[in-house]
Amino acid sequence: MKKIVASVGMVALGASGLQAINIPGITDDSPTKPWNVGISLRGFYDDNINTSHQGSKDTVGMEVSPKIGFGMSWEQTKLTAGYTYIFKLYERKPAGNSDNYDQTHVFDAALDHVFSERYKGSAADSMVIGQEPDQLRAGNSFATFQRVSGYNLRNYGTASLTAQLTPLLALKPAYNNTLYSYAQNGGNADNPSTVGLLDRIESSPSLDTLWTITPTTLGVVGFQFRQVWYTGDEEIGVTQNGSVKSGDKDFRQYYVYIGADTAFRQDLTGSARVGGQYIEYYHDPNGQDGWGPYAQLSLKWTYNPDCYVEVGLTQDINATDVTGTGGGTANSFTVSTESTVLYGSINHQITPKLRGSLLGQIQNSYFQGGTFDGNSEQYYLVGVDFKYQFTPHFSGDAGYNFDRLDSDVPDRAYSRNRVYIGVSAAY
Repeated sequence: MKKIVASVGMVALGASGLQAINIPGITDDSPTKPWNVGISLRGFYDDNINTSHQGSKDTVGMEVSPKIGFGMSWEQTKLTAGYTYIFKLYERKPAGNSDNYDQTHVFDAALDHVFSERYKGSAADSMVIGQEPDQLRAGNSFATFQRVSGYNLRNYGTASLTAQLTPLLALKPAYNNTLYSYAQNGGNADNPSTVGLLDRIESSPSLDTLWTITPTTLGVVGFQFRQVWYTGDEEIGVTQNGSVKSGDKDFRQYYVYIGADTAFRQDLTGSARVGGQYIEYYHDPNGQDGWGPYAQLSLKWTYNPDCYVEVGLTQDINATDVTGTGGGTANSFTVSTESTVLYGSINHQITPKLRGSLLGQIQNSYFQGGTFDGNSEQYYLVGVDFKYQFTPHFSGDAGYNFDRLDSDVPDRAYSRNRVYIGVSAAY
């Protein structure tokens, strides 16, 4: 058992975050096959399963992951859905677990419909029940970098409508909603729970005007409103002004931005949104209301039919699991972080049967308010994966993931190494 190593799964990085949801098992190259099934068996080694600052615990384990996907296309409509189940068995029980295993559930669904030549709509939903921070985020940035035991839920839903008003102008109203519900509750001011710190609903309606500049370039001028409600209803700290509860971290944002989506060449595409955002911490008397930068940038180069490079950058306000109340020694608390995320990936077809990928991400965050106001932390993520296709229905893969957190907050930094090897069958 101690010699067996394999997957905790690659971290999914990409320019679109969850804007384009990937349905497991569904591909566009098999339109006559409405369903796909698959299963993978992996073994893994994790040298810091609890993402601990000190006294890290290592473990080996096994992972079994069946999945099913479904997709149908009609003249004007496309529907896809998928479900993946992940069962992980550990040699050494993770902290907070009552058993030596974890279960993860991933549900995805997407619907695209063309009403007419001028109107089209889309809707998608992605729900995860799991423990790892990379599974529980709904975009490129992380609100917590620690593994959280239990059945924690993240649900991300989006819907949009594109209306072509004139040959040069289209309107695109959209709505995104994200729900976070964690399992660890019952905290107090001295030891707040994950529920108290991070349970929340994020609601984001937006309106983009799309301008056809050239046949390959679409200009964008847009506005977005974001409302974040913290729903934990727990005491999470004490300041000189009194008790701090979950809802005191509520905030709203107003975004204005311009940008473009363009194809520089057939093999090189890019997307950009740059502008500003105004934030209101309306429950915090010492809240740092004001303007800040906003950006979403991405670039993709397809240098061979099955080989491509993607890079991107995002700049925005982000939730955090740090309270920064200092046990009542300050008159404010940490409400959020301002985060810059740089990410990239390389996917290369080494031989007709061997594919390799390299993924990386850096997140630099500054705390807003509280005893850690202005302090920072940096998160580094690297993933390497190799997949060998023995037959059209049978493959093997092996890889390595590295995570590191450097933080000005005491007893928070950690590093983590994970390696894996496994086999997969699909039909």
